[in-house]
Amino acid sequence: MISAGEFRKGMTFEMDGQPYVVMDFQHVKPGKGAAFVRTKYKNLISGATKEGAFNPNDKFPRAHIETKEMQYLYSDGEFYYFMDNETYEQIPLTFTDVEEAITFLKENDNAMVKFYQGKVFQVEAPNFVELTVTETEPGVKGDTASNVTKSAILETGAKIQVPLFINEGDRVKVDTRSSDYISRV
Repeated sequence: MISAGEFRKGMTFEMDGQPYVVMDFQHVKPGKGAAFVRTKYKNLISGATKEGAFNPNDKFPRAHIETKEMQYLYSDGEFYYFMDNETYEQIPLTFTDVEEAITFLKENDNAMVKFYQGKVFQVEAPNFVELTVTETEPGVKGDTASNVTKSAILETGAKIQVPLFINEGDRVKVDTRSSDYISRV
């Protein structure tokens, strides 16, 4: 059990049977009245963000989140199969479980899979991936204004903005958290 007075950024706790992570907190001691902890927290399952005030003595159970590095094997159209790198156990996940990460994952890539009470709630692609551009418009010679970008489709189906000098077949480094082009590889 942890008390609201012990909240720190990144700490997980359970409330009403749901896991939450503390995004921001502030201990407030008004001149009149009791002290409280103003907290911004995010539901780990639904992604909804809430703000609330807690008494520093309020107690909450700690939410135990298990994180495993797993290898994306393949998709059969309905399920996406991931293998535990330690036990070689394979688990099928639905599109809703993997939708944020799957646009940056190729077969045999590793991803971080997070579990709460044995159920997957989030799949995270590595922060940076290197992918091949499969479709983009050709750059026009002399079109060199600064910070001009064009749309490109990567081998996994992800759509990103790239500089004009990137052509089909080029390998690019992408930040998966923001879908931003980083560099040509």
